[in-house]
Amino acid sequence: MVSRARATSRKLFSWYWFPIMGSVVWVGTLLGLLITWIADGSQRYVSMDPNQRIAYISDVGADYLKPLFIAGSSVTSVCFLCSLLGARWLRHRGRLLPNTSTGQRIFSIIAIIGALAGGAGLILLSVFDTKRYMTLHRVFLAVFCVGVLVSALFTVLEYWRLKKNHNWSHSLRISFWAKLIFFVVEFGLAVAFGILMGQGNHNPGAILEWATGFVFTGYLLSFLFDLIPARRSHTGEFKDVEHVPQMRHY
Repeated sequence: MVSRARATSRKLFSWYWFPIMGSVVWVGTLLGLLITWIADGSQRYVSMDPNQRIAYISDVGADYLKPLFIAGSSVTSVCFLCSLLGARWLRHRGRLLPNTSTGQRIFSIIAIIGALAGGAGLILLSVFDTKRYMTLHRVFLAVFCVGVLVSALFTVLEYWRLKKNHNWSHSLRISFWAKLIFFVVEFGLAVAFGILMGQGNHNPGAILEWATGFVFTGYLLSFLFDLIPARRSHTGEFKDVEHVPQMRHY
């Protein structure tokens, strides 16, 4: 009865739902803002610079679609954090390949703290919009960018070590490379975005901001490679596993 109840609860709830739900909501939010701006004739918002023709995400999100921006940012932030917490919890419970050193666990914790800061920054920048709270908005935008990049960097470091210890795992290898590619691309886009904003080149800066937002979806989806294998594992299955070259879930 107990095992049957656990199986039923696992069907009703799985950690891998968080990256899926976060990705769907975030893409839906971005598309809703972008399509609305285009459908409205690419209108100019009060928050836009005089020489700016392309709206930033925050320009559209500061107008009548602000409730959508806040709701989408909040759900995405929670799902982002829960994706990392889920991986950490499942490794601790032995339902995913375990960390093999204290350093890996520290990397994981720092990544979670970065995700918490980045998620809080995303929610707050949507609340303190660029039309009414320009300074606060830019502060929270910086918090979001730094938090996500810190989280991604330490996640990459953790998975690099995990991959070396479990070098037979196909899913770990894919997850590591997906996260590394995201980090490199997102870091490059963030640096270029910051330079363009500082120079007042708002039109290319706005394009980069939209691109950065959509690329973030790929990072969220990369956690599917980590969380889906836990669907069929049981507690303690991978406890203290170091090198097992033929595990059925990987």
